[in-house]
Amino acid sequence: MTAESNGHMMAAVLYGREDLKIERVAIPVVGPEDLLVRVRVALTCGTDFKVWKQGHHARMIEPPAIFGHELAGEIERLGSAVSGRFRLGMRVVAANSAPCGACFYCLKDRANLCEDLVFNNGAYAQYTVIPGRIVRENLMEIPAGLSFIDAALVEPLACVLRGIEETGIRPGDTTVVVGCGPIGLKFIRILSSRGVRVIALGKRQSQMKSAERLGAAAALDASVLENPIPAVRELTHGKGADSVIEAVGSPATWQTAIQMVRCGGTVNLFGGCPRGSKVEFEPATLHYSEITIKSSFHHTPRFIREALAVIARGEIQASDFVTGEIPLSGLPELFQHMKNRNGQLKMAVIP
Repeated sequence: MTAESNGHMMAAVLYGREDLKIERVAIPVVGPEDLLVRVRVALTCGTDFKVWKQGHHARMIEPPAIFGHELAGEIERLGSAVSGRFRLGMRVVAANSAPCGACFYCLKDRANLCEDLVFNNGAYAQYTVIPGRIVRENLMEIPAGLSFIDAALVEPLACVLRGIEETGIRPGDTTVVVGCGPIGLKFIRILSSRGVRVIALGKRQSQMKSAERLGAAAALDASVLENPIPAVRELTHGKGADSVIEAVGSPATWQTAIQMVRCGGTVNLFGGCPRGSKVEFEPATLHYSEITIKSSFHHTPRFIREALAVIARGEIQASDFVTGEIPLSGLPELFQHMKNRNGQLKMAVIP
């Protein structure tokens, strides 16, 4: 008898800091407005790795809980009140959250800051429930011909696309992308394909090669440069870049990013620093150079849809970032391996 046949499934349950177990658990109960999805692929993510290391996330997950949030699969069960546009067996991709649409921030077109943002975890399992609000706002059918693994890129790509718009990057601009992990490389791929000259700043030769492969005009290895700021200035006629995307999330790289942008340029501090971090800026640098500083957090339903359209057009594909596949049972060992900062990009978990 299989796990599924008697109402149980295998799932990755987070119990606390670096405490992840693969267990046999009950298949989740589906409410009237919910859907049960059979997970065909879940992608690893830097956020999940951080959650695993710290053992929780203040807004997204409290242990013990099944975690993981980038997934694609097929509808296995429909709640009694679910719209008729969904059907059993439909291939779908779901975002990891949905806004209320009615609060102060939603009405200000800042749905990513929704005061009642519903988050969902549970991708690292054979089945997962998609809550009703996400079903209504952020669940989409996967276009014919698009693979599950490509569709699963939707959530992180939506964050990247929103970050690009918020920064105001235009074709012909020069943009520095600080950090060449999966998110930084997505910025590089999309920006370079849209006529932006990208200067990538990373820390490993493997990252430099990936950045160049995905379209970076120049790739600077911070591990061998005493100071990357003069190198960026040299590549931008001494002025600095039109914009800088910081995709690392450390006080040191936040400070570096400010010093790489030209007068009148924009810096997007996209990578979130650890809670309690402090960052110092020289006020004169900001004021007299008229530098704009922004941070882009999360995504909105509009960008979730745009991300799926971008993937369907072939602007970006999983093979650019996913370095391999593992079974669900291999997930705890993978996270331990990622602690060594081995340059791993994303892995596809096949439940």
